[in-house]
Amino acid sequence: MIKRNLLKLFFFGLSLLPEMSSAQQWPYQQSSLPITERVDDLLGRMTLEEKIAQIRHIHSWNIFNGQELDMDKLKNFTGGLSWGFVEGFPLTGANCKKNMQLIQQFMVEHTRLGIPVFTVAESLHGSVHEGSTIYPQNIALGSTFRPDLAYRKAAMITKDLHAQGIHQVLAPCIDVVRDLRWGRVEESFGEDPILCGQFGIAEVKGYMDNGISPMLKHYGPHGNPLSGLNLASVECGLLDLHEVYLKPFEMVIRNTPVWAVMSTYNSWNHVPNSASYYLLTEILRGQFGFKGYVYSDWGAIEMLKTFHRVAHDSEEAAMRAFTAGLDVEASSNCYPELVNLIRKGKLDEEVLNESVRRVLYAKFKMGLFEDPYGKQYAQCEMHEQESIRLSKKIADESAVLLKNENGLLPLNADKLKSVAVIGPNADQVQFGDYSWTRNNKDGVTPLEGIRQLLGDKATIHYAKGCDIVSLNADGIEEAVEAAQKSEVAILFCGSASAALARDYKSSTSGEGFDLNDLNLTGVQGELIKAVYETGTPVVLVLVSGKPFALPWEKKHIPAILTQWYAGEQAGHSIADILFGRVSPSGRLTFSYPQSTGHLPVYYNHLPSDRGFYKIPGSYESPGRDYVFSSPDALWGFGHGLTYTSFAYKNLKSDKEHYELNDTIYLDIDIENTGKRAGKEVVQLYVNDKVSSMVTPVKQLRDFRKVSVKAGETKTVKLKVAVNDLYMVTADNKRVVEPGEFELQVGAASDNILQMKTVTVGEFASAVTVEKQKTVKSSKIIPVHGEIRDVQATLIGKVNIHAKSTGKLLGKSDEKGCYKINAGNQEVLVFSKKGYQKLEVPVDNQEAINIRMNYGEH
Repeated sequence: MIKRNLLKLFFFGLSLLPEMSSAQQWPYQQSSLPITERVDDLLGRMTLEEKIAQIRHIHSWNIFNGQELDMDKLKNFTGGLSWGFVEGFPLTGANCKKNMQLIQQFMVEHTRLGIPVFTVAESLHGSVHEGSTIYPQNIALGSTFRPDLAYRKAAMITKDLHAQGIHQVLAPCIDVVRDLRWGRVEESFGEDPILCGQFGIAEVKGYMDNGISPMLKHYGPHGNPLSGLNLASVECGLLDLHEVYLKPFEMVIRNTPVWAVMSTYNSWNHVPNSASYYLLTEILRGQFGFKGYVYSDWGAIEMLKTFHRVAHDSEEAAMRAFTAGLDVEASSNCYPELVNLIRKGKLDEEVLNESVRRVLYAKFKMGLFEDPYGKQYAQCEMHEQESIRLSKKIADESAVLLKNENGLLPLNADKLKSVAVIGPNADQVQFGDYSWTRNNKDGVTPLEGIRQLLGDKATIHYAKGCDIVSLNADGIEEAVEAAQKSEVAILFCGSASAALARDYKSSTSGEGFDLNDLNLTGVQGELIKAVYETGTPVVLVLVSGKPFALPWEKKHIPAILTQWYAGEQAGHSIADILFGRVSPSGRLTFSYPQSTGHLPVYYNHLPSDRGFYKIPGSYESPGRDYVFSSPDALWGFGHGLTYTSFAYKNLKSDKEHYELNDTIYLDIDIENTGKRAGKEVVQLYVNDKVSSMVTPVKQLRDFRKVSVKAGETKTVKLKVAVNDLYMVTADNKRVVEPGEFELQVGAASDNILQMKTVTVGEFASAVTVEKQKTVKSSKIIPVHGEIRDVQATLIGKVNIHAKSTGKLLGKSDEKGCYKINAGNQEVLVFSKKGYQKLEVPVDNQEAINIRMNYGEH
């Protein structure tokens, strides 16, 4: 009892300190002073323990009893000190507001220095607290190809966050993902670094312009874990490190005043990212110029001893992470060891001061000292009508029409009398991981959306058919009966993800739910085939957090749509798209694989990485490279159809030759050649035609989504800075090499419709290009020879044309031999699908043996 009374007196005394000093403000309390002066003043007044508390995190399990804050737990856990960060992820939105205000009141009014705390929430696609608006998952947002929607989404989410008393969010996630087995595919905007960076910039600005501090995650190579397993290592060279995995972070840091970055759990080239001085200090701070603080993914510091095994104990783990440049510890208990490390002289206190300075600066910058309770945002409410409309808008623009044979879609609601709605995702919401619910009452299912759209116009036959995970096929018979009674069958298959800290059962996607096989899970494949065999026209809608392997479906099902996790309005959105009220305009930001064995399938591969022989095979006709397949993606990055058609015309650049400080400007005309309005995503890719290091076959550099009315033509402007055409050398130098760059404009990475080559730098002096002299033939001579590949295999059925006239002179026979008659000064053009075209001058030679290289025709 005596001890308890003394503790109460201690906290009562602490509570008087701010009041006693209110008459005379210290410099850090004076808003008129520069932030750096305020930070230095406050830091100079702090004890070692108070400094450590600023780089630590209070978690919900430390201080809450269910939905209620336990003040005794808070006081005891914090030791009466103001801490850096606090979260309450399991709380409802209403309870979050109430409790975060109480915690902030304790920090500001009942601690010695009154330092406000960063209240933290997850906000991947909406705040994680009950009652918040649920937006489409990142994979869907990226598929809109509209970064402005990312800005609007973040700006709207801040209203929910302010209504919940939140100041810091653990978003956006800008990982570039290259292994589709990984469960966290859904959290990414896509497989392309430029696209991820553009969406990251927009989202960060949306948060910061509206009073919320965002946190970039997950810094370090993360999106290509070995075997697709979460937390597994990433092995790559410097070029991929900088041009793929770190590129979005560099883009955001250089273009926004973001103050927080989260490190990753995993390792890169045998060094844990959370203990990498190279990544956290040399690159993030030294090269990118990041001024804020680095925050550990939850438990990442403790994992240095328990998971990676590069530290013997908590003290060594703390030392390794902290000296590498990791400022803030979340969800582990290693950083208290910093006190002893400093007192024993193993760590300079000034290193600690620098980390604390970064956290304090962000708190001052975000206005927490002047408005710790968020009074300027007191009018904000959760789940406003405007946010619901925006969630629907993003859903409408994110669905990707993959196939539409014979114009099956859109369906005509006025003519259909019966519709089958089938599948495990037909009458179940799928919001994606980091949501606060999986309950149908919190969103609109596809079945409900179709019912509301059709009303009493048509009879709907519903059958679940099967579930997502089990091998129970008992429901397929009912699904077949539903299809047989209907004019069209709409199948909703795909995946299921967890609800954060709430419900993890039967998940096949999301954090920690990785797949070894990209075929549809359970018996969904059997369900699709059984419904198809009824003869009823089938529309397949993949409601999913990742691409799956659908080669059979692509061949047989006439219409296929991907609706990534599309938020709370997903059912209304997909109904509007299926019945033509909305034209689909999403485009793939992940390439679809033909099978798990085809991984990786990202579009920006190296020239050597899609096979050498270019003789794709099948079981009916075995080939080379893959004996029974082509190495290509099923559908490539950027692919997507709509309910109209477009023609690309008149690609023009502002000039033909560019210097290193120039920007390349392009115009292209887009004509809507169909009968209804639609949206087209115009994509610019660049290929460095010859370089001293191997570079990708193409890389996205710009994109525009445009609305074009039927019969209308719009001129779309694209651009790319010449300085952005650099490559990273083995010693991490950035070089734009003089030479030729091919500008490719099209509707997808594998559907390039217009091309133009420009030169950069002192190309004429760097590379000598000799043009063949054209000499007129004086007579016709017989020419014969053999045509072989690089391994001396004879090549049959090669076309041989005269370059001067384009006339076909002959073909090689099945053994690779040829005999033709040609002009004595003619240039022969040898061509065959799967081989690079070859031009050879006759030059009075009668025997010409040819060697052709595999490659594009």
